[in-house]
Order: sequence, then structure tokens, then C-alpha cells
Amino acid sequence: MIVTPDILKERAFQTVVKEYLTTVHGYIEGTNQDYNRQYAVDETQLFLFLEETQKKSLEKLKEIYKGQYKQKILFRLDNELKRRGMVDVLRKGIKDYGVHLNLAYFKPPTTLNQELMELYTKNRLSVTEELVHKEGERIDLVIFLNGLPVLAFELKNEFTGQNVEDAKYQWMYERSGKDLLFRFKQRVIACFAIDTDEVYMTTKLDGTKTFFLPFNKGYNNGKGNPPVKGKIKTHYIWEDMLSRDSLLEILDKFVYLKVDEEEDDEGNIKTKETLIFPRYHQRDAIRKILSHAKMFGPGQSYLIQHSAGSGKTNTISWLSHRLATLHNDQNQSVFDGVIVVTDRKVLDKQLQKAVYQLEHKAGMVAKIEEDSAQLADALNKGIKIIITTIQKFPYILDKIGTLKNKNYAIIIDEAHSSTSGKNMAALTTSLTLEEAQKLDEEAEANEMDAEDKILDEINRVGKQPNISFFAFTATPKGSTLKMFGTEDAQGKPQPFHLYSMKQAIEEGFILDVLKNYVTYKTYYKIAKKIEEDPVFESAKATKAISRFVSLHPHNIEQKTEIMVEHFRKITSKKLNGKAKAMVVTASRLHA
Repeated sequence: MIVTPDILKERAFQTVVKEYLTTVHGYIEGTNQDYNRQYAVDETQLFLFLEETQKKSLEKLKEIYKGQYKQKILFRLDNELKRRGMVDVLRKGIKDYGVHLNLAYFKPPTTLNQELMELYTKNRLSVTEELVHKEGERIDLVIFLNGLPVLAFELKNEFTGQNVEDAKYQWMYERSGKDLLFRFKQRVIACFAIDTDEVYMTTKLDGTKTFFLPFNKGYNNGKGNPPVKGKIKTHYIWEDMLSRDSLLEILDKFVYLKVDEEEDDEGNIKTKETLIFPRYHQRDAIRKILSHAKMFGPGQSYLIQHSAGSGKTNTISWLSHRLATLHNDQNQSVFDGVIVVTDRKVLDKQLQKAVYQLEHKAGMVAKIEEDSAQLADALNKGIKIIITTIQKFPYILDKIGTLKNKNYAIIIDEAHSSTSGKNMAALTTSLTLEEAQKLDEEAEANEMDAEDKILDEINRVGKQPNISFFAFTATPKGSTLKMFGTEDAQGKPQPFHLYSMKQAIEEGFILDVLKNYVTYKTYYKIAKKIEEDPVFESAKATKAISRFVSLHPHNIEQKTEIMVEHFRKITSKKLNGKAKAMVVTASRLHA
């Protein structure tokens, strides 16, 4: 069954998607009669799942509660969802009167445990169309796992004159995060807005403050989705993401609650929670890397070119956990350990936290902030994930070189160009600005940045058959591309996975600086030509600028005044008063 654009001229988008899920992916069709509004769960599917997978536990609860057992279980489940949230309840189940109930079974890392594999197939995925979750309010499609609501969709069909913006509007203005079905963390994990061209999602309905993330593949390295012959552009949602294995993998391995502590103006610590659902390129990158690593084993190199704004910290965290538990088709562990190398002197707190907050068992993750002995100790103990700094990179390679019988995955976080070797000569004021500029340019050409140091180290020891490298960088140098890239048909190195800067700009994650800069020359010309300078009071501006023409072009003080005043009066007021500006100079001395 292929959902073609023509079908949508006759039939409702949601019905077509629902039929795809039930006929192709084996979803059960839910009904409004099965839905318990008081607890926002599909009661029928929940108890069918418990009867089929945990009959003994259910019998115990029936003995205790007699005819009240369903009400009591629902009441207990509701309390646990309020207290711990949907993600935790799905992963760890609930306890009632000392009886443990699982609410989902996820795929074990190996096929050795037949019983677990069997239970995994018994998960009940169901989809309810036009779910009436409260009087007078229907949701196009809601997806349940064993009766628990996990995803909700509003679908808009361009043939009926509506698009994804209408779906977003509906989520923001006509649906409430206060309703039980959409209560943050407690029920639906993500709400999707979809039309035939684009997909957006949010993990928190918050009225007009609802923040939508794009969930698109990207087209021509930009935003949107590529056309596919005979299919709707957003087909990957129901064909791929909502397939049984894929959705269960997202709920098991990707979704997590990120907890940040923020200090307010009064010095009070406030906890901020964000439910993280992977964006399209994050999940796509990880699945492709895992599938390749599983097939080809250690000794490979991967360059993941993800622009700023791609959510790199989460991608690295997910990847480190997944590589640590990756098994091949013979049920053998692919890597004995994963080492995450970051180039910040003080270990990247954000990265560390993300790796820790993902589901992990005690002793699984260690951070190395002391000396090489601490690192050696962690390697010898067989700790699965080690986070350390680039300064220890040479030692890591040498140490792993002695452990030939063990395989490692080394994840390199953003081989930044750092300016650690500051050129002091270029800061002496006895130089002219021209001399300073020349010195700075020479120093930069000869300077070793973190990226070069890593490449040098790898070249020193040579590529090892027991080590795979996973290098994350937004802007790889040619040498980095050559070292970690994958050769295309013409023999040219390419990134293994790309989320381009163009896409990040078009999707609104980073600003295009080239759109927002003004050269000094241009500024002067504008002031001369325009009577009414929209940015400045024109008389003052013209007077201020014309002062500089008669002066030496390096009269920096005057230039600075223009920049500072423009920033103070105009730019600083943008982005709720949090706007920043960047000044680019020819040398350190200029700065």
C-alpha cells in the first residue's frame, strides 16, 4: 500500500495514514469506546497486554483487589505517571502491592534471550483516529503503546487548502497542555504537525510559547523534504518512523528527560525540565552509523558533519550509549569501550551531563579529569564509556595500542580551531597595524589547533584495526575530511552524515552572519546618500561619519564609536535585549 498524492484528493489524510499503520505495520485500530478519559489511557489495550504478558502478576492483583482490580491498577498507574513521567514508567514499569507490572518490553541487545525476544513481539501498538479526549475536541491520530498514549498527530492536507502552519496553529491555540492527554511528561511524549510537504514536532504544549522543532529530512542541503516519485514528501513518518521496531527504539533508546538547574536573579536554583525527542537527522545519523559499525566492525572512520544548531551534544550522548551496547549478528559485542574526547580544558559539562542523564547503569560512565593513571584505571576496569579531554588523546592512543585484543570506539567532539598559542609578538604596540596584521596571519598559518593535533597523533600511531573513529565537526578542514571522510565514487572524501549549515540557517537554528554585517565603507556610503538613515538620526550620523574621512583610516577610536553606538542604540535591544554582536578585526592589535 503506497500513499500517493492522488489518494488525498478523495480521502482524509489521517484515514490513509491510519490504514497504512494497521495494514503494513500491524497496528491495532483503537476506538473511542476503548479510551478511558478519566485516566487518558486505552483501557482495553492496556489490560489485553497485561493479560497476555503477565498473567501471574495480574492474578495476584485480582486476588487482592477482587472486582476492583482494574480501577486500582489504573489509579496506581496514574499516580506513577504523575510522579515519574511516561518515559520512566514505560522503561521501568510500576509496582502495586509489591507486584511488579511491566508496561512495555524493549528489544534486548542480543537474540540470546528467547523469552525477552518473545515478549518484545507482544507489545501492542494501536492507533485511534479522531480521538475524542474531552467533550467537543478531537485529535486526528493518537498512537498508544500497550494502552499508554505516546504520540499525537494533527495532519493537514494541502488539497483542502491547509498546511503545516495550520496544524501548528491548532496545537498552539486550540489544544491545551493542561488537558491530561497532553500534560507535559505525564502522557503524550510528542505532538506532531504534518502536511504533505513538512513535519514539525513539540514535546511540550505551552500555548503561544509552544516551541516546534523541524522533523524534516532536508532537501538540497536546505530545509524541507525531497520529492519522491509517486509518494507524498512526508511518507517517511508513517513508513519508517512509525514502524514497530523504529517507534519502540525511539521510546527505549532516544527519548529522555533533560534536567537543568538554573539560577534566577535572586540566586534561587530552579529546575528546568525538557523532554528530548530526536530530530530527524539525529536519529538518521545514529541508525546509519550503528548499521555500518555492526556490519564492518572496528577499524573504521566516520565523519559526522553536523552544523551548529544540530543538537550535537545529544547526538554524541546517544551514540556513545548505543556503541557501548552494540552487538553484531553473531551476538558479539562490537566495542569493548567508548571514549568520548572533547577539546575543552574543563570537561564539557553539557556533554557530560547528557551522557549521564541517559539511561545508564552504575559504573557505566566515567569522566577523567585528573591524570593518565585515572584513565588507565578506567580502561583496565573495562568501564564502558569514558569521557576525557583532547590533552589526553596521545596517551589514549598509546594505551589502547597495548590492548590489541580489545576494540574501542573513539568519539571526537568538534575538533575546534583553538587559539591557544597566542602570538604575543603581535600584541606589542611598537608595531604598526600593518606589521601586526602580517605577523598574525603568519602565526595563524603555522598554528596547530586541536584538529591538527588529533590528526598528527593518529598519523603517528597509524590507523589501528581495533579502533573506530567517529569525528563530529561542523566545518571540517580538508585534512580532517581526508582522515575521517568516506570516499565517494570519484574517490573524493565525503562526510558519512551531513546536517548542513544551509539547512541549520534555513531551519532557524543559526543566523546567517553574512546577511547581517555592514562593512565600514558601506556604512559611510549609506550615510552620505541617505537623508533619513533609518538606523541613526541622519544629521548626527552624517556628521559623525564625515569626521573620519579626513582622518587616517586607522583612526580606530572613531570606528569603535560608530560600532558601539550602533550596537547600544539598535542591536542590543533585539532578541529581548539579549542580542550579541561580533567585531571582526585584521589582527589582535587592532582588537
